[in-house]
Amino acid sequence: MPQEISKLAATNTSTPFVDVALPYRPRNPKTFHPGIGLIGCGGITRHHLAAYQKAGYTVLGFCDLDRQRAIERRDQYFPGATVYDSCDELLASDQIAVVDIATHPDARVTVIEAALRAGKHVLSQKPFVTDLKVGERLAELADDQGVLLAVNQNARWAPHFSYVREAVAADWIGPVVSMHCGGHWDHSWVKGGPFENVPHLILFDYAIHWFDMLTAIMGEQLPLRVFASVAHSPEQDVKPPLLGQVLVEYPNAQASLVFDACNNVGSWDTMFVLGTRGSIRSEGIDANHQQVILSTEHGQWHPTLEGQWFDDGFHGAMGELLRAIEDNRVPENNARGNLRSLALCFAAIHSAETHEPVVPGSVTKLPS
Repeated sequence: MPQEISKLAATNTSTPFVDVALPYRPRNPKTFHPGIGLIGCGGITRHHLAAYQKAGYTVLGFCDLDRQRAIERRDQYFPGATVYDSCDELLASDQIAVVDIATHPDARVTVIEAALRAGKHVLSQKPFVTDLKVGERLAELADDQGVLLAVNQNARWAPHFSYVREAVAADWIGPVVSMHCGGHWDHSWVKGGPFENVPHLILFDYAIHWFDMLTAIMGEQLPLRVFASVAHSPEQDVKPPLLGQVLVEYPNAQASLVFDACNNVGSWDTMFVLGTRGSIRSEGIDANHQQVILSTEHGQWHPTLEGQWFDDGFHGAMGELLRAIEDNRVPENNARGNLRSLALCFAAIHSAETHEPVVPGSVTKLPS
């Protein structure tokens, strides 16, 4: 138990916990304020740009295949920026040091490689790559170019996710022995759009956040096997299966992820992390509205959290990259670390297709 809490528990049994200041909120660099360029201006980038605007970041360039969409994003959020006709023109700008690449996966690798060769630090949209070997090659290229490559796993800075992650890192509940998450919501908004054509939409595009959180929570403990399954709800009217479940086996722990993406009444979202000396649970109507409860032998603690996943998560992902550049260190959301999350994801998808347990890392490409 942290020293501050132990001392308080010994002297005040009616208030066993104190709101110790865990660094769960997004953080900015102290003095480093680079020019940022955005490549790919789709719908999700509204949240990127709103977060950057609120954080006081400087976006200087926009580029999209649909020039009008880039102009609209520029005019709404950073009217003094330049809209470029091509990625090459944006990457040639000496004023832009960091590039946020938010294209779809099929075009992303080429753009990331060009940005790294241009000497730009890169924040890549998730899921990072569809081939682990390609991801490793991009990580090596970033090292060779002397720049940083991070992945926009923005859920790491959703308040409840971030608080639980920091509490585990601070050893508040001891070594983790289990983690169980459940999401029960309506994902039918994808009907008629490009995401409806992603075969494993839930396990790939959505669950990558939970695979990444599992990787972050479990730390150095590597998964042994993954078993997963998916199903179509009889009432759903979108193409990909909206029901999914994943079991993960570790040497000294276990985890489960359950996704019911066809729930159009009474959404609910939960997470439970058990350690050898306590537990943390978080629950609420969705991932933006959560109550965290920490339980140990001293009692229960209900911290009051600030913020929401959208848009704090996007602030946190970019802020971590900028702070890492300033501090000359590897960012927490670095590309190599993200490959561990993708290895879990690919194994789960392969397991769902074969109905067999799969060893993470044995499947190096996203199953087609």
